Amino acid sequence: MIPVLIGAALLAALAFGSGGVHAGAGRGGGMRPANGGRVRSLARSGAGSRRGTRCSHRVTDPVLLLELVAAALRTGASIPRALIAVGEVGDAPSALRAGRLLLLGAGWDEAWEGSPDAVLVRALEPAWCDGANPLPLLERAAASIHARRDRRAREAAGRLGVRLVLPLGLCYLPAFIAIGVVPVLLSTGIALLGR
Repeated sequence: MIPVLIGAALLAALAFGSGGVHAGAGRGGGMRPANGGRVRSLARSGAGSRRGTRCSHRVTDPVLLLELVAAALRTGASIPRALIAVGEVGDAPSALRAGRLLLLGAGWDEAWEGSPDAVLVRALEPAWCDGANPLPLLERAAASIHARRDRRAREAAGRLGVRLVLPLGLCYLPAFIAIGVVPVLLSTGIALLGR
């Protein structure tokens, strides 16, 4: 239910503020402002934000973050506008800050400085710096994370099976002896003693 609400809010956010598509030619993706310090303070303070409300659900899953950015880009939003929308809707402060800084003309590395979203940064960097299509990059990054999680889950399930052998054996062995072996020995003993 929460991803549906986040997606609906994301689409509404994009409807109110989609900018032009930015190809991001060259390293840095555009002109740098002369007052770089002012750009950072504007991005941090939230100047230029159209909405003051935020979603109370923080997007912590990198796959969900990648999919939300991909959904925003599919609607025709530029990379900075998609990051701002996802940052506002999903309460992802690093994406919000990076989107604002990119809109204000900051370079790619400067916009993502100190960001914990390394997967998103790596996935979008070729799109911003070289003009590559970001959707396959985001989908490939999400698929990679899914494959890694699947592999870890299978390994954990295998380890769990090995760890359960001893406790289950200790539980079933007394029952097997009490129900299967003892009656056979008693009937054999009674038959031998009764002769």
